[in-house]
Amino acid sequence: MAQSNVFIGIRGTALAIDRATGQEIWRTALKGCDFVNVALHDGDLYAATHGELFCLDAATGNVRWHNALKGLGWGLLSIAPSGGQQTVMMRQRQQQQEAAAAAGAAGAAG
Repeated sequence: MAQSNVFIGIRGTALAIDRATGQEIWRTALKGCDFVNVALHDGDLYAATHGELFCLDAATGNVRWHNALKGLGWGLLSIAPSGGQQTVMMRQRQQQQEAAAAAGAAGAAG
């Protein structure tokens, strides 16, 4: 299962490693031999290397799609999927603060 894996990007390749054993689950050659930036979002593993973006199946390493990002060069690419875990954590904290403020206001009024 993809949730028990650690995903690595190195030298134009993306890998899945089993967190418990350290064993390699799959390896997918992408492009070139440069740094690979990876981000996991909703079961998809996004990998960027050599100025191009790949979407991989996190369970198998199969390439779902590829975008060459034509005209943008070979620069380092950063990835920030929308609606990720950080957004959820921030919303939960906001709800806790709102509840605490409401409880404090109710206590002050009573």
